[in-house]
Amino acid sequence: MSIAAVSSPSKLHQIKTLISVASTVNHLKQIHASLIHHDHHHDTYLVNLLLKRTLFFRENHYSSLLFSHTQFPNIFLYNTLINGLVNNSLFRETLDLFLSVRKHHGLSLYGFTFPFVLKACIRSQNLTLGIELHPLVVKCGFNRDAGAMTSLLSLYSGSGRVDDARKVFDEMPERTIVSWTAFFSGCISSGKHGDAIGLFKKMVESGVRPDSYSVVRVLSACVQVGDLDSAEWIANLVEEIEMQKNSYVNTTLVNLYTKRGKMEKARSVFDSMGEKDAVTWSTMIQGYASNSLPKEGVELFHQMLREDLKPDQYSIVGFLSSCASLGALDLGEWGSGLIDRDEFLTNLVMGNALIDMYAKCGDMTRGFQVFKDMKEKDRVIMNTAITGLAKNGHVKLSFAVFGQTEKLGISPDGYTFLGLLCGCVHAGLIQDGLRFFNSISSVYSLKRTVEHYGCMVDLWGRAGQLSEAYRLICDMPMKPNAIIWGALLTGCRLVKETRLAERVLKELIALEPWNAGNYVQLSNIYSVNGRWDEAAEVREEMNKKGMKKLPGWSWIELEGTVHEFLADDKSHPLSDKIYAKLEDLGNEMRLMGFVPTTECVMFDVEEEEKETVLGYHSEKLAVALGLISTGHGEVIRVVKNLRVCGDCHEAMKLISKITRREIVVRDNNRFHCFTNGTCSCNDYW
Repeated sequence: MSIAAVSSPSKLHQIKTLISVASTVNHLKQIHASLIHHDHHHDTYLVNLLLKRTLFFRENHYSSLLFSHTQFPNIFLYNTLINGLVNNSLFRETLDLFLSVRKHHGLSLYGFTFPFVLKACIRSQNLTLGIELHPLVVKCGFNRDAGAMTSLLSLYSGSGRVDDARKVFDEMPERTIVSWTAFFSGCISSGKHGDAIGLFKKMVESGVRPDSYSVVRVLSACVQVGDLDSAEWIANLVEEIEMQKNSYVNTTLVNLYTKRGKMEKARSVFDSMGEKDAVTWSTMIQGYASNSLPKEGVELFHQMLREDLKPDQYSIVGFLSSCASLGALDLGEWGSGLIDRDEFLTNLVMGNALIDMYAKCGDMTRGFQVFKDMKEKDRVIMNTAITGLAKNGHVKLSFAVFGQTEKLGISPDGYTFLGLLCGCVHAGLIQDGLRFFNSISSVYSLKRTVEHYGCMVDLWGRAGQLSEAYRLICDMPMKPNAIIWGALLTGCRLVKETRLAERVLKELIALEPWNAGNYVQLSNIYSVNGRWDEAAEVREEMNKKGMKKLPGWSWIELEGTVHEFLADDKSHPLSDKIYAKLEDLGNEMRLMGFVPTTECVMFDVEEEEKETVLGYHSEKLAVALGLISTGHGEVIRVVKNLRVCGDCHEAMKLISKITRREIVVRDNNRFHCFTNGTCSCNDYW
């Protein structure tokens, strides 16, 4: 077709069609060449059509040349170019063009699309320029334009000027979902999460239907402040407006429920989702790990693999955390093998999870090797290594790691010293403990926490120096809490100071009236001293309040399966063999002169019955299963949720000698590595 004469409407329509259907930039260039040949390249209407199309193809350089060679560009061409540059994310170029127009061309600004210019200010972080444009927006009459006002609202919110944003919001003639969301997003960015939640509720009350983005934003605010009531109200709203199929909303709900420990609700939302991405799976797996449901976390990780989803760093971190809680070393090793080793050594979060898993599974030798191989180290990694080494009995090595922090330019924090002090507690290193405790404030100008004081009370108490421990409590700058009294109670138990222990437990009961363990220990003290009536009164008080003692569980992992035991548990399929093994071991221990420590069972029962109860504690059942299920030379690893009792501790030492097996038991306090009749804790725990 010839472009010689374009004055007729039909010819204009044909050229417009040619431009709109052009499938490549070369086609547009051919049309442009024809316009130049016939001297129509200054026709602003045709140039505007070409400009829009070249911008659509993101040919930004050609678009700028096309614009610059137009003899008399009008306001519509400027609008087209500005809008196109913004849509192509060329925000700085947009602002340069805008400023050039204002400075050199003197064109009326009325025709400019202010929302696009303001958007460029937001995206280029040129908030000052955007705010300076506010008077111009009003002057040009765009204070009635919802798009321009919403952009101004976003500018003020994004720069933290929430009060100014509120003024713009109040002056808006029409508030769309975009403007509402811009305002409460600004509140969230400024840390005013409660205001954002309140605005969302007002928006719904005003009849504006929320979209998925606004729901996700406000649910995230609920997560930040722990506002579960508002979050559940929003969750119900989501169901009412039939938005529950939106994966972003569902993932946010899963995250919210896991953060608040509502794992059943989180799982319900998770199971209702048709499609789940890696983020959703990871959120759920990490939720189980952080809410003391490690078995469920491991099972869900396996389910994810069965659905052919490759684990990412977050799901593998959640899985390793679950393995750490279960003491499932082999399972953790297998899971870490699904990810290239170099990723662990270059990713601080993954590397930290792997070191922590080894530490909590009692294999700090491999954990320390990972620590040494890390390409980069930060404070979190250092703290994990220090704590892991200390709790595994490598206290001096943890001191050496601490010495590396200054060489690496890493400043210690309160957690660093907490790990060091825990090591001193377990090793009975009073002088080292005092040195670290004093240096917290005197050398590093850090604030001592109640946990630091708790470690020192524990350190003095375990050494039998209860008067020093009590003096420290009296000199504390804060009121002693359950951590402090619990540490003193440990010392009382070790040196059998029942009078002070009785006073301490009464303090604990006053602080934690819901904690059944305190009542149990007070009852036990009365029982040890033959004060059976008083022990019975305490038990009766527990019954009236509906309290129950936390049961002692033990876990052992064998070939990827975690087995759980309670005391006197006969639910395991191999119970007959387990009990037969314990009977054989008991006979051999008696021949070696072993006498059960019946004082560990603080109930008013006959001696023979006490021996029976002791013989079948959960950790002994788990060790027996390990002995009958593994080959000679394999290490047996058991995890217990409570402190190992004195009788089990003595028995484990003899079992390790009889079977010539290494037995590692992690209780809620530390690791015990039993080999050839001795324990790594040196009977100090």
